[in-house]
Amino acid sequence: MTTLKDLYIEELQDLWSANDQMSDVVSSLSAKASDRKLADRLSSAKDGIDAHSDMLRGLLRDAGGEEKSEHCKGMEGLVKEARKHALDGDLEGAALDVQIIAQYQRMCHYGIAGFGTAKAFAEALGENDAADRLDDALDNIYASDDFMTELAERSRNLESMG
Repeated sequence: MTTLKDLYIEELQDLWSANDQMSDVVSSLSAKASDRKLADRLSSAKDGIDAHSDMLRGLLRDAGGEEKSEHCKGMEGLVKEARKHALDGDLEGAALDVQIIAQYQRMCHYGIAGFGTAKAFAEALGENDAADRLDDALDNIYASDDFMTELAERSRNLESMG
């Protein structure tokens, strides 16, 4: 790495890997959710994640970078945690749904950091179209995160339910 453009390309490759890993686990989380709104949101989130991956590949092409993903160890850890706590655990019903939300939001927040960084790099490089596309992706991620927060807040009386 010697230039900002190199860093930008590496960030795009890392995000692509992170998205691919997240997409797989989000599909599994959706299948396990008991709340229909949660399951539907996760299903649509998976579609959004996949669309973001397509956009990242396009940005890599536009930037002249190698069209490959760079394995994201950060998301690998978050996916392992999601599997451990939400998919492989003994929770059921509302308790499981709250755990799914928590794990999903952790992954979203990682994506927010990465997409925000890539957007800042694109802006610094004068890649305004790329910055706009990354900003649109950020808006999608924030909206999904906000929706999950609303679902989690709806579940704040979980203790009194059990």
